[in-house]
Amino acid sequence: MNNTQNSTHLTDEQRIDWLRLIRSDNVGPRTFRSLINHFGSARAALDGLPDLARRGGAARRYRIFGKDDAEAEIAAGKNIGVSLVAPTEPGYPSRLALIDDSPPLLGVRGALDVLARPMIAVVGSRNASGAGLKFASRLSRDVSDAGFVIASGLARGIDQAAHRASLEGGTVAVLAGGHDRVYPSEHEDLLKTILRSGAAISEMPLGHVPRARDFPRRNRLISGMALGVVVVEAAHRSGSLITARIAAEQGREVFAVPGSPLDPRAAGTNDLIKQGAILTTEASDVINAVAPIMERPVELPTREPEEAPPEAAEPDAGDRSRIVGLLGPSPVGLDDLIRIAGTSPAVVRTVLLELELAGRLERHGGGLVSLV
Repeated sequence: MNNTQNSTHLTDEQRIDWLRLIRSDNVGPRTFRSLINHFGSARAALDGLPDLARRGGAARRYRIFGKDDAEAEIAAGKNIGVSLVAPTEPGYPSRLALIDDSPPLLGVRGALDVLARPMIAVVGSRNASGAGLKFASRLSRDVSDAGFVIASGLARGIDQAAHRASLEGGTVAVLAGGHDRVYPSEHEDLLKTILRSGAAISEMPLGHVPRARDFPRRNRLISGMALGVVVVEAAHRSGSLITARIAAEQGREVFAVPGSPLDPRAAGTNDLIKQGAILTTEASDVINAVAPIMERPVELPTREPEEAPPEAAEPDAGDRSRIVGLLGPSPVGLDDLIRIAGTSPAVVRTVLLELELAGRLERHGGGLVSLV
């Protein structure tokens, strides 16, 4: 694989500032990057957060993650072998760095060299059939033997089978909670085994117990770091179908294993095939499909967001009122909002930042936003 990664290291102070910013109220990955573009650095963004939130109509005092808390999180992570790495640093999966909501800091541990290798994600039902488990094991082992790292979510069923079958070649567990809050708890021993020759990643802080809404966030990491996602068994409305949808949005290949039309655990995968997913019955189906992608280099940005010049934009009361008035509960595209508002992109982005930090804006995939 022709893979180019421009390594630029954060200083210790930058890493603390980045962690404080991403852990502050209402700051997600997309907002983090908007703040860097707006202010030019994480340090300047931290200074400007309270005023932005106030102008956005925050109902309470804005909370900024403290420096002592950031230093304590970094130290606690080191105690269990977790490093917080930025997208242009070694240990950060190169393809994950390219998605528009990649974590500014990713907690990684284990044999980090596997994170630089090409990956295939394998996901599926927690309540898997015996046939599904057998196929997931065989496929994962064959794909692993061909030189790929297998990524999955450490869940019961298909995820567990995929991890166990690819231990020798290296596998990556993507966690929904903190590194010290393994879910499900009975897979703590499996994770320890994975870490001997593979790795684990999480964007969540230590101590974070995963909630239902955290699993779709985790799923975007599973697909984002991979060349493609194989769905072995998935019922309608399952988490694995969410992963497949996100994978398609990220431009990843989606593979689906066909199953009996009488088995509800195969209903989702059969539908994926109808929608254009690659029908998969053996490892070569996956390997042949991703081969052309591997020939294209992965080019990361050459400069850190910290070095970006600040984006000058100070909306006046009329701008702010007009933009807020155009927003509602239905998502609207940023480009459409800029065009209808009749003002500069920088002004619109600043108002959206104010609203988001005040907890009044929700960002959706594809550049869509709506009022909460």
